[in-house]
Amino acid sequence: MVKTAGKKKLSKEEKKKLLKLLTYEKVNGKPIYYRDYKRVLRGEIPPEAVMGSSGIQAYLIILIIEYLLKTLDLNRYILLSNEVGFKFLKGSWRNLDIAIFEREKVKPYLTENKLIPVPPLVVIEVDTKADLTKYGSMEEYAYEKTQDLLNAGVERIIWIFTKTKKVMIAERGKKWVVQDWKDDFEVIEGKRICIEELLKR
Repeated sequence: MVKTAGKKKLSKEEKKKLLKLLTYEKVNGKPIYYRDYKRVLRGEIPPEAVMGSSGIQAYLIILIIEYLLKTLDLNRYILLSNEVGFKFLKGSWRNLDIAIFEREKVKPYLTENKLIPVPPLVVIEVDTKADLTKYGSMEEYAYEKTQDLLNAGVERIIWIFTKTKKVMIAERGKKWVVQDWKDDFEVIEGKRICIEELLKR
């Protein structure tokens, strides 16, 4: 781990290592850093401070995972989380909060210390940890990531936004839908979730 305590100016090599650590995703060879990464570079906060999830982000992810583990056919599907890295092009990879894969297709890669090159069937994202200063809004970043994932072969991408309490669902060849937390939605094969109801637990 690169040390960042104090306001000591980083050497070129230290900055390079730290920027590598602070890279959240990469698209066409260009890094997308974790939010507030510049504060880490200035020594104001440690790297862990920008990599952590918010309380509601972490809670929603675990609630959704619990539901899916109880309802999915785990002989057919594998559920992965914890920002699983999905490599879809040379020099391009995205982190995924929750991903549902076909078991047989992804199984060969589960024991390798590498990014997964197989597209999941479904991706669920809860907000993001990405730095958005180069984007006009959270939605602009989400649209770009969603389109990348659809182009890479993901069948359905679901975004859950905690600030606006909205859900966006995008499927290949279909119109994207934005709805409220009170409305339920299909994750896969008739398995439906309502965010408002999940949070009542």
